[in-house]
Amino acid sequence: MMSNTVLYDHPGPRARIRNAVLTVVFGIALLALLWWVYRKFDEAGQWAGPLWKPFTESNTWMNFILPGLGQTLLAAATGMVLSLAFGIIFAVGRLSEHRWISVPAGVVVEFFRAVPLLLMIFFIFFGVPFLIQGPVPAFWAVVVGLTLYNGSVLAEAFRAGIRAVPRGQAEAAYAIGMRKSLVMQHILVPQAARSMLPVIVSQLVVLLKDTALGYIVAFPELLQRGVNDLSANFGNVVAAAMVVATIYVILNSLLTMLANWLDRRSQRRGKAPKEAGTPVSAVPPGGDGTAIAI
Repeated sequence: MMSNTVLYDHPGPRARIRNAVLTVVFGIALLALLWWVYRKFDEAGQWAGPLWKPFTESNTWMNFILPGLGQTLLAAATGMVLSLAFGIIFAVGRLSEHRWISVPAGVVVEFFRAVPLLLMIFFIFFGVPFLIQGPVPAFWAVVVGLTLYNGSVLAEAFRAGIRAVPRGQAEAAYAIGMRKSLVMQHILVPQAARSMLPVIVSQLVVLLKDTALGYIVAFPELLQRGVNDLSANFGNVVAAAMVVATIYVILNSLLTMLANWLDRRSQRRGKAPKEAGTPVSAVPPGGDGTAIAI
């Protein structure tokens, strides 16, 4: 069923015709731009066979691209898990009623959101060793930098999602005797995570791409191994960049598909009790056994 919203009105007949014409015009303009880029690269000899031949050889993939891809995925996966944990912890901290918790949590989040990620990785790798009197591996310099920056952004996203949950949800939980920690854990955070899933996925995609900043500390990720090191051996920096960019597009598309699948799955699970007619009830602790419907 089609319905209008505050932000979007479904187009009428004239608007649909106008949109179709604009789509065709911009499609033709995009094709013309792609053709111009192709011709310029062709004039510069960037489509020459010797520049692309290394990508048909297994040694190129085994020695450069796949090792870099493995390090990228490892750093991204570790950073995603730590960033989500960081975001949830500091979002809850910022929502605390105790100022000695909420104020420091807010300072941490705002500070790491303001510092450029590249500068943060650089400082962790080159500056922290003076503090701990020991070296910091490039892997952990990248992962910690990704965690602090993206976790701070996710903390704000979670905080906004938690505040967007109707107040009646928490009030009903308090009415049946649930503590605030349980309300946050079982009522607010799960609903906020589902509602903020598009923002979370967008930030995780950013995190995956930001692993490329590890080149500043010579971390052997996909950009370093697949573009810098590979082109230094074969002199095909444009070709290598195109191949690596394609790999990044595929990775981010797979991540988005996974998020969409999780979203559909959570929606089906949320609708199942209603479709089955299962009442949702809870028993107050220490009560007489009478269920309170929520």
